Amino acid sequence: MSGKLYVVGTPIGNLSDFSPRAIETLQQADFIAAEDTRVTIKLLNRFDIHTPMVSYHKFNTQDQGEEICQRIEQGENCAIVSDAGMPCISDPGEILVRQCAERNIPVCVVPGPTALASAIAISGLPTGRFTFEGFLTVNKPNRREHLLSLINEPRTMVFYEAPHKLSATLRDMYHYFGNRKIAIVRELTKVHEEVIRTTLEKAVELFPDDRVKGEIVLVIEGAPVTKKQDDTLEGAVTLAMELMENGFSPSDAAKESARMTGFKKGEIYKQLLNEKQ
Repeated sequence: MSGKLYVVGTPIGNLSDFSPRAIETLQQADFIAAEDTRVTIKLLNRFDIHTPMVSYHKFNTQDQGEEICQRIEQGENCAIVSDAGMPCISDPGEILVRQCAERNIPVCVVPGPTALASAIAISGLPTGRFTFEGFLTVNKPNRREHLLSLINEPRTMVFYEAPHKLSATLRDMYHYFGNRKIAIVRELTKVHEEVIRTTLEKAVELFPDDRVKGEIVLVIEGAPVTKKQDDTLEGAVTLAMELMENGFSPSDAAKESARMTGFKKGEIYKQLLNEKQ
């Protein structure tokens, strides 16, 4: 008879947030799949949990995932945890859940704290509709495409970021999004928990370097809802000109306008040059 995979949320800072059900699940599981066993052992020791662990992280998802699935199919129960928060959210655990689903292995969730929901709840920005964008890649072309795709996103946007990348990320966001409201949420549930509610322009000034510490969530105001651009070439050119006013080069403005309107980049770019002349 097959066992189960339990997706178990762990504290994101304050260990008092660890639920009794989560503790019981880890105690009763046959083994724990941990993102970093050196981190998880501290949690297990704190709650007197002696369940054996295996290492499961982004560099061994395929081989280790196969082995974990085989053990579950043979009747063992596995609990997967990340270093902090809900596993499988912007986390390699999503691959294991998918592998289990493909093999009809039962998956249960033991919910716990998550930085995503906690940060947006105290951001002071609209929470009715939002989009979670995870971590921005450091690959410049992909990063640029990701940010470009969001410049007209009307929903509140949530990003995760590492402290040593914060300053560059804020500069990029200010360049692409303009001067929007932002909540910089750091060290959630810990002693030095902090929420800085400001604008992107001021945020760039506040964090000129990467001396900030702690895990960070960025919650950013969505794009203002504007009336739909007309579906003419002139409308596409007008849109490109507005993008240029926000710091886009003519080429980038033409490309983004083309993506949004369906007109060819070359047509828009030619008209832009004519307007400039």
